[in-house]
Amino acid sequence: MKLLQSLYQQRALGYRYFDDIKSVPFKKSDLSDMPSTLLELQTYLSDCSLCNLSKSRKNIVFGEGNPQADIMFVGEGPGELEDDTGRVFVGRSGELLTRIIENVLKLRREDVYITNIVKCRPPLNRAPSEEEAQRCKPFLIKQIEIVKPKIIIALGATSYSYLTGDMDGKISKVRGEMINFGSAKLMPTFHPSYLLRNPSAKKEVMSDMLKVKAIL
Repeated sequence: MKLLQSLYQQRALGYRYFDDIKSVPFKKSDLSDMPSTLLELQTYLSDCSLCNLSKSRKNIVFGEGNPQADIMFVGEGPGELEDDTGRVFVGRSGELLTRIIENVLKLRREDVYITNIVKCRPPLNRAPSEEEAQRCKPFLIKQIEIVKPKIIIALGATSYSYLTGDMDGKISKVRGEMINFGSAKLMPTFHPSYLLRNPSAKKEVMSDMLKVKAIL
């Protein structure tokens, strides 16, 4: 399992062991061609049209928070309200995530960094496709490279799968497990929208966040 996690991690960081016709691989050298600050990267991304999501979006939802945060949260993709406002994790899911940050981690929302796998809203709030995720992945990896978080918290199965490359892992099985991810640790847990539908799962997320808090 540890070997598989290591291979998934390396694939997520841009290494390729075989040709995958469904994905759009990128070279690690692609990252060096991008801006070196979050503000410049956001501007660089402002007119992105690399996938079909650009045709239906209102706003690119880049991310927000402390550019030197120890903790980075990575969700799935913007919803309708995020698309309208251009801000990440607003509405009920955002309120719940903020309460988790404040009440369990004992931090302010602005102390962490929050972003998504894709920066444009998938129609009808569906999960992003593999092509969409792969097109956006260099920007996410660059965000991680700039922020240099100690811990990345993958919110939900989609975030976990596209970050690690483990497309078969069930979030209920992997949540709460610390995984090496480059120089950071990656912690999968349930997405706030799942908690809104399944309030009983909040205790698992609290347990996961206490593990995060313990190693900061």
